[in-house]
Amino acid sequence: MIEDIFQERLKKRRPEHYPAAINKSHAVGEAIEGFVNLVKNKKKIVIAGRIMGLRVQGGLIFCDVQDNSGKIQVVIKKDNLKNFSDLKDSIDIGDFIEVGGPLFKTARGEKSVEARSARLITKSLRPLPSVWHGLKDVEERFRKRYLDLLLNPGVKEAIVQRSKIIEDLRESLYKEGFLEVETPMLQPIPGGAVARPFKTYHNALDMDLYLRIAPELYLKRLLVGGFEKIFEIGRNFRNEGVDRDHNPEFTALELYWANQDYSGLIKFTKKLLKKWLGSSWATTTFADLFYKHTNEKHDSMPTAKMEDMYKKIVRPKVVKPTFVTNYPEPIMPLAKLMTDDESLTESFQLVVNGVEIIKAFSEQNDPVIQREQMKRQEKEFRAGNEEASRLDEDFLEALEYGMPPAAGMGIGIDRLVALVTKSHAVKEIIAFPTLKPKE
Repeated sequence: MIEDIFQERLKKRRPEHYPAAINKSHAVGEAIEGFVNLVKNKKKIVIAGRIMGLRVQGGLIFCDVQDNSGKIQVVIKKDNLKNFSDLKDSIDIGDFIEVGGPLFKTARGEKSVEARSARLITKSLRPLPSVWHGLKDVEERFRKRYLDLLLNPGVKEAIVQRSKIIEDLRESLYKEGFLEVETPMLQPIPGGAVARPFKTYHNALDMDLYLRIAPELYLKRLLVGGFEKIFEIGRNFRNEGVDRDHNPEFTALELYWANQDYSGLIKFTKKLLKKWLGSSWATTTFADLFYKHTNEKHDSMPTAKMEDMYKKIVRPKVVKPTFVTNYPEPIMPLAKLMTDDESLTESFQLVVNGVEIIKAFSEQNDPVIQREQMKRQEKEFRAGNEEASRLDEDFLEALEYGMPPAAGMGIGIDRLVALVTKSHAVKEIIAFPTLKPKE
C-alpha cells in the first residue's frame, strides 16, 4: 500500500518542485498575529509550509498549511490561479507549498490566505502516517523521530523547552561571572567519574583514546591555570545500559568555582534552579537517609553492596527536591574529606523523584591525598572493575603546582529537562536517543 502511494507520488514529482529559493514574507504565526492590520492595509503576504490537511472541491482547494510558528488555512480558487489544474494534480498532504495572497475570513470566521500564487517547493514522496499516537512499537517513534516531532506536538514542545532551560542556565551563569570553556572529548585517560568509557583509536598518533566520561579533570586544570569561575555544557559518553534515566551519550553542565565549598553551592543551586524546581527543598545526610530506609548503617557493609542498596532501595524513595549530603569517600573519590570524619566527603547530590539531578562537592586539592585515592581506584580497575577511575599522572602533576580551594558541580541536563517537562524517560527529551537497530 505505502509502496503504491510512493510510486504514484514519484510520477507526480518534477525538478521544479524543489526550488533553491523561495519568496516567503511572513511566518504563519506572524500572519495570524497581525491579521487585523494586514487585512486593513490589504497587504499581500507570502507564506510557506507543509500541507497537513487537503480538501479538493471542484474548482476549490483548501489546504491547512503549517510552519514552525503555527497553522493557517489556504484557499486556492481556480479563477485566481493559472496553474490551478497542474497544482490540483500535483499536491498531496505532506508537500511543502509557497502561497502568496491577501488574508481574509471565511463565512465560518476562519482566518485564511486567498491564494493569488501557489507552487510546490518540496514534493513529499512518502505519505505521512495516518496513525501515529499510541504505537505498539514505541521505539518506532524514536527511530523515525522526524515524524514524531511532526505529528506529536508534545514532543516538539519538550525539545523547545530543553533549549529554553539550557539558555536560561547559560544566561544565569554569565550574570554570576562564570566563563564558558571547552575541554577535550577525546582523552588519553578517562576520568572524572565512575563509568565504563568508549574506546577509540587515533591513526596519526598511533594511540588509544577514550570518549570523555566527564570534563572534570580538565576543568580543574583550568583552575590551576588561574581561572576561577568556569563552566562547560557538552556531551559525555558512558558505555552503559539504556533505561529511563540513562542514554550512552548525554548532555551535562559542569561548573567549577574557586574559593567556594559545597555548602555555598547548595545555596547557589537553589537560586539557579528556582525557576524550574520551585523553592521547596529538603536536606538530609547520606547516613540518615540510608538508615531511614534500610534500618542499617552504611559503614557496616562493603562499598558495592552499600551503593547497590542506595540506588535500588533508598534513592527511589526520595520524591521532593532533596539535597543528600556527605557521601562516603568511596562513592566520591575526587571530593574533599570532612575534617571531623575522613570516611565522609564534603558533597551533595540533588535527588528528585528518585533520580540524581546534580552531583557536587568541595574539590580535593591536596595532591598527596588525591594520589592515594587515585591509586585505590586504579587498583580496582586493574582487578577488573572497568568503571573505576584511573590514575592520571598529568592531572596529579597539575595539582602539585597548586589548585585553589574550589567547589564543583555537575547537572544532568537530560534528567533536569525530563523532570521539568514531566517526561517519563530521558529519551523523550533527547532528539535522537541511542537505539538498538531494528532487525
